[in-house]
Amino acid sequence: MTFVRLMVLAGLLLPLHVHAATRKAHHGGAPVILTRQPGTAADQAARTLNREDLQGAARHGETPLVLVGSAPLSDHRTDEALFVQLQSASLCGSAGCSTSVYLRRDHEWTKVLDSVSGPIRVMPQSNDGMHDLLVGRNDRWTWSGGGYRDTLAAPPLTGLKRSVEQHRAAVRRHQDPTTN
Repeated sequence: MTFVRLMVLAGLLLPLHVHAATRKAHHGGAPVILTRQPGTAADQAARTLNREDLQGAARHGETPLVLVGSAPLSDHRTDEALFVQLQSASLCGSAGCSTSVYLRRDHEWTKVLDSVSGPIRVMPQSNDGMHDLLVGRNDRWTWSGGGYRDTLAAPPLTGLKRSVEQHRAAVRRHQDPTTN
């Protein structure tokens, strides 16, 4: 039995439910495969990390589908990332469902990429030792020390998050007038 399998059985590492293609990066990168993995350490971690979103969906009477995947983000085995996508009517939009990426270091999870939509590939190119991520066909994200940053130039969206939060609050008030 390999050391990694022993560590997984001992509960010290996430089970590596990774499609074979993820391990064989080529010039086009390796796809991250998201699947349902109920009851696994990866599923439990995903549910813990996304507790607020799951609770919000439950308030809408939804039980989101939790999809997870993992892939190495560097040549160090300790840089295994957890990719999480929650699927439900209230959590997905016109661009589809978003995926967040978490990196586990020193037994703690850190969100290193938040809410991207589209298929994700781990690219062979790297910055500061961490592989680039390709979202969709041409949206490359590169490591910037504590997380990933988008390389596509975009105009600043000042106040966008606050605007979205205000819209959601207005929708909730409209749906349940007793909360006013």
